[in-house]
Amino acid sequence: MSKPVQKINRYKADLRELNFLLFEQFKIGELLGKAPFEAWDEEQVRTSLSECYRWCRETIGPLNAVGDTEGCRLEDGRVKTPTGFKEAWKSLYEAGWKSIAVSADHGGAGSPHSIQILVEEMLNGANVAFAMYPGLTHGAAEVIETFGTQEQRHLYVPRMYQGEWGGTMCLTEPQAGSDVGAAKTTATPNGDGTYAIVGTKVFITGGDHDMADNIIHLVLARVQGAPAGTKGLTLFIVPRVRIDNEGTLGETNDVQVVAIEHKMGICGSATCMISFGEAGKCVGVPVGGDAKLNQGMPQMFKLMNGARIAVGVQGLSQASTAYLNALEYAKERKQGSSITHWKDATAPRIPIIQHADVRRMLLDMKSKVEGVRALAIKLTHHQDCVRAYTGKDEAAVAYHQGQVDLLVPLVKAYGSDQGFRVSETAIQTYGGAGFTRDYPVEQYCRDSKIFSIYEGTNHIQAMDLVGRKLGQAGGANLQAFLGDIGKFVAAHNGHAVLGSCIKKLGMAQEVIAGTAMRLLMWFQMGNMTLVPLYANRFLEMMSETAVAWLLLDAAVLASEKQKTVDPGHPDVAFYAGKIASAVYYARNVLPGVDDKARVLAEEDKTALEISEASFATV
Repeated sequence: MSKPVQKINRYKADLRELNFLLFEQFKIGELLGKAPFEAWDEEQVRTSLSECYRWCRETIGPLNAVGDTEGCRLEDGRVKTPTGFKEAWKSLYEAGWKSIAVSADHGGAGSPHSIQILVEEMLNGANVAFAMYPGLTHGAAEVIETFGTQEQRHLYVPRMYQGEWGGTMCLTEPQAGSDVGAAKTTATPNGDGTYAIVGTKVFITGGDHDMADNIIHLVLARVQGAPAGTKGLTLFIVPRVRIDNEGTLGETNDVQVVAIEHKMGICGSATCMISFGEAGKCVGVPVGGDAKLNQGMPQMFKLMNGARIAVGVQGLSQASTAYLNALEYAKERKQGSSITHWKDATAPRIPIIQHADVRRMLLDMKSKVEGVRALAIKLTHHQDCVRAYTGKDEAAVAYHQGQVDLLVPLVKAYGSDQGFRVSETAIQTYGGAGFTRDYPVEQYCRDSKIFSIYEGTNHIQAMDLVGRKLGQAGGANLQAFLGDIGKFVAAHNGHAVLGSCIKKLGMAQEVIAGTAMRLLMWFQMGNMTLVPLYANRFLEMMSETAVAWLLLDAAVLASEKQKTVDPGHPDVAFYAGKIASAVYYARNVLPGVDDKARVLAEEDKTALEISEASFATV
């Protein structure tokens, strides 16, 4: 009989960095104490972040390896979650971390999104497999809150926000994959406002579990006679257990878990294949009632946009704790002598953080973690401004919402890519030890690979960016983004320390503008085959430019703050680290923007022109 997995927390976060972003760089204090955030002040924010970090380290951090080792299992058609998950779910909702940004009307604390996103980073960093269950529940509840009827909101939303019921998003089908419009799940009217749901969905995160009394599935299905493709899909509320108008649980609703996937990572998260209506007894209702038939995709995009931001933050969460764990190891592990004594066999062994390549890897990870986090907070700060200006300044609302729309694919794709790549670099920093389960970074790497695939693969994000987002508002959102960077460059390109790096940013901004015009030209000239071939590169270019901008913005601020700090205070080193991150990124990553633009300009079609037979002779 195997021994139980030892419960050890390995999660690490840097609260000083989180507070710097909120209060120094993005000045969230200017929004606190005013509607709709009148209940929040700086002390409450700092205390909440500190308490959440403590809760994560004490409650779900120790369960991360447990969930990875035990996984989920299917018993008598129901999913059993790993040891400790059920108790952690209860503790999570008692502590209120999932409702921190929920409105007071539904029992939440009504915090800004910028605070919520850092809470989400900590929850996911401590135990991403566990955090996915309440994450999807929250997203499903938001959809019902936004689009549901008054009765639906009353019945489902409070119970889901408070963790009494779980929730899912059911899009993908075996034959369709990412081609959601090819869905075959059907919905047939029963004549009483309900519909008979029949179909199979796959890769359903949290499709079943034993932590909540009921699971509320949001299911895309097609009513007979509806248009083909995504335009004919309706979103249905389909409980696992039927409920009456008062929320009392009744009989099962013919929702069956067929199987759970066995995966390379996120093993504590139940990824399910679910059959709806196999016995002809599955009942659902349209979100918003019959008036909202064929509106499934616009409704689902509410959940998907939130989920895409969350996935980028998942990538950030794994990258951050992987980096901080690698940093700790590099300070403690002694191996080899200094390069200045490389021929002296008797020279003392030194901590590996003193070796040049290890320092390079650590700074590479640090700059990318800080950059992705700043990008995520930039997006959520725009969201907070939308809420703050609604009804007061519609021009400001349009600007901030436009930036939210533009940044979503960047946060999702770049954040999720870096989650995997930084975790990989963390393994390399450990050397052979990082490849073993004695240290947490190999799990972070396995867990993070899925992020670039689900909630729309990163290629889908790239196509969304170039095919939809660049042209939104007649291109005004992109112009505003580039204009904001241009203003920063103009204001600081003469900076004594950072001027040369800021000039590099200015050149990257011009390259982005020129490449966007090239993409537009491809569309206008009918050269469409090039667009999907190079969309991913453009998303990377735009992400790297945005990250460089935000890192340099932080560095300019840090260089001024340094002058006000007493020598010997920890903030001296902290601010120096902010400057080092920006300089490194500007000198080592940002030049790749121009390189990628040159590749696009070549318009190479080799990947399209090679025959299928020429890929291999097997």
